[in-house]
Amino acid sequence: MGSTDHSPGGETAAPPASSDPRLDLLKRWVAGISGESRLDIAPASADASFRRYFRVTLGGETRIVMDAPPDKEDVEPFIRVADMLGAIGVNAPHILERNLEDGFLLLTDLGGRTYLKDLELGLDVDALYGDAMAALVRIQAGGGQYGPQLPPYDQALLLREMHLFPDWFLDRHLGLALDAAAGATLRAGFALLAAEALAQPRTFVHRDYHSRNLMIATQAKFGRNPGILDFQDAVFGPITYDLVSLLRDCYVAWPQERVTTWVEQYRQMARDAGLDAGKDSETFVRWFDWMGVQRHLKAIGIFARLWHRDGKPGYLGDIPRTLGYVVDVTRRYPELAAFNQLLEGRILPALAAVKA
Repeated sequence: MGSTDHSPGGETAAPPASSDPRLDLLKRWVAGISGESRLDIAPASADASFRRYFRVTLGGETRIVMDAPPDKEDVEPFIRVADMLGAIGVNAPHILERNLEDGFLLLTDLGGRTYLKDLELGLDVDALYGDAMAALVRIQAGGGQYGPQLPPYDQALLLREMHLFPDWFLDRHLGLALDAAAGATLRAGFALLAAEALAQPRTFVHRDYHSRNLMIATQAKFGRNPGILDFQDAVFGPITYDLVSLLRDCYVAWPQERVTTWVEQYRQMARDAGLDAGKDSETFVRWFDWMGVQRHLKAIGIFARLWHRDGKPGYLGDIPRTLGYVVDVTRRYPELAAFNQLLEGRILPALAAVKA
């Protein structure tokens, strides 16, 4: 997930409120550009940010309308990255019409069936991940040219993201005040994780490449798997970041043996495409594991912030799974032993007390 809160993709949203001036404005805009006075329009997805998405039928075809209030959301990054992904040749929405003043975009529709729904049911799992990894390699192999146009995933950003964990999860959610020694352990762990991420080869990073933002193309008109959403926070950074997002998803988990097989499958695909995937499997797995700790600390902080700042409790249930990834990895690397002791000795008991 990116620095802004992410969209869960094609999940069905609650109907809009009866008094909704922005929806009225959106309808007038769509009617004006389409020439259709009566519109079939309905919510298309829930969202953890201020963006909303509506599905509208125009001329017998469904389209998606993005509503991004200009005082809260900037559509320019979405437009810029959509153009990049289109040029690379993966299945991302095409922008058909735009209204930058009001914050509206009319997009092609990639369907309403997310990866998450089928993965939870165990349907075509290897095929879905194979498609997603192939698309990811294509993005990375073709996206290197866009490095100068993307924000850098630098040390400052990596550390700022990880500090969401103590600020929003430990302090605000758990009410856990760390003493000086525990705070120093946390900061030392953050520094190690940032240094490891910065040592990786750099590439195009989608930043939210997971099961809620990947769509299954149920019909030919939706393009090929996966349809790719929520890419506006793309940066230029570590090669394993998006793979971690995909395979150690905050919303669906798999046995370690299966994840290991997919990681090696991806590594071979990346090497075949000319990407730098490390000198050997051990190196790449270490990159993958440590990158995952950084990402999951950030995600946990965002999940807590969504509840305490934005009044959105829907992601609190994903915290134990996500924290479990962090605990598992920190157990396996001696360099992270002190960090693990803090997690298992202080943080897990505090979370259990809050849940109780």
